[in-house]
Amino acid sequence: MDSAEFHDAVYHVVRQIPAQKVTSYGHIAKLIGMPRHSRHVGQALKFISPAVQPPIPWQRVISSAGTISSRGPGTSGAELQRQELEAEGVEVTQTRGGELKVDFGRWGWFPAPGTVDTGVQLADHDDLQDT
Repeated sequence: MDSAEFHDAVYHVVRQIPAQKVTSYGHIAKLIGMPRHSRHVGQALKFISPAVQPPIPWQRVISSAGTISSRGPGTSGAELQRQELEAEGVEVTQTRGGELKVDFGRWGWFPAPGTVDTGVQLADHDDLQDT
């Protein structure tokens, strides 16, 4: 799978996450047949243009620990993601350490691999090739 196919598959699957549900970067990677590429999923979602149609609900993808990942020092991305999730009705709590967290038991979406349309033909290997 090349980078463009990977991004297309990520976006296709993320668009299927129901409102008021969240999943992890790693689970998206598993669903598209690339289980060792959770960081690549994050990168694919990091640079989505707001003009993309239909919209990609990037806010519904969080870390495997159920936390909203920081977008780096001096950025407000985590707070924006919190606001987007809360606008959908998802409860986001702040831990004593200041992390923003979502309860996967209540809000999680984790369909089995092979049960979600990825929009691309899945390869039998787990490598990401740039073209």
